[in-house]
Amino acid sequence: MSAWILLRGLTRESRHWGKFPAALQAAMPGSRVLRIDLPGNGTLSHARAPSTVAAMVDAVRRAASQRGERGPYRVVAMSLGGMVATAWAQRYPAELAQLVLINTSMRPFSSAVERLRPGAWPGLLDIARHWRDDDENAAAAEATIHRLTCNARDTLTADLALWREIRRSAPVTRANALRQLWAAACFRAASGAPSCASLVLSSRADRLVNPRCSAALAAAWKVPLREHPWAGHDLPHDDPSWTAETIRAMCDCT
Repeated sequence: MSAWILLRGLTRESRHWGKFPAALQAAMPGSRVLRIDLPGNGTLSHARAPSTVAAMVDAVRRAASQRGERGPYRVVAMSLGGMVATAWAQRYPAELAQLVLINTSMRPFSSAVERLRPGAWPGLLDIARHWRDDDENAAAAEATIHRLTCNARDTLTADLALWREIRRSAPVTRANALRQLWAAACFRAASGAPSCASLVLSSRADRLVNPRCSAALAAAWKVPLREHPWAGHDLPHDDPSWTAETIRAMCDCT
């Protein structure tokens, strides 16, 4: 059985998946779940982040090959990772068997104010202001990220402790964050749907990206859309079991 490759979003890395990889593994026993970091994040925090999504695709393909995995792959990706996965599926259709996109957005399907809600702009500016590596600024930045992306609050203390440790052990530089942001802003997907089986997941209560972005993408591609009623932008964090089970149901139908 081909591996599931997990791709996170802007400045986030493998450890930010939290409980979701285990939930996906439990939902589909026998599957291999492989978390790959984008250059500039996580295990690759020392690397220069590419300024284009196309270059990120090349990096992810190399990483999958270096892990000894053979395609076609199944990919779960969110936010910026969803753009990378989309470009991968459209450029190299034989390499992907299934594609799951979570709360992603991209041109030409959505406008700028849908892709990044105006209400989130002050918080994002606050994150940029606190991007320095000292503990006080790291704590402020991660608290704002949690507020913007997560609606489940019962694990807030543990989440922030983990996220601060991630930032301390593998800091994303301001320059790499800006290059990733530039890549996301400039990316434009091909209008045609990928040839692999695809599923779009969105959160109705996403405060960062308007869920209309996911709806527009699913409608343009004529693929299934599944909406979570209360989760935030980080759907795998807020409800990992629902996310994993919804993906499993897609696999049962293909």
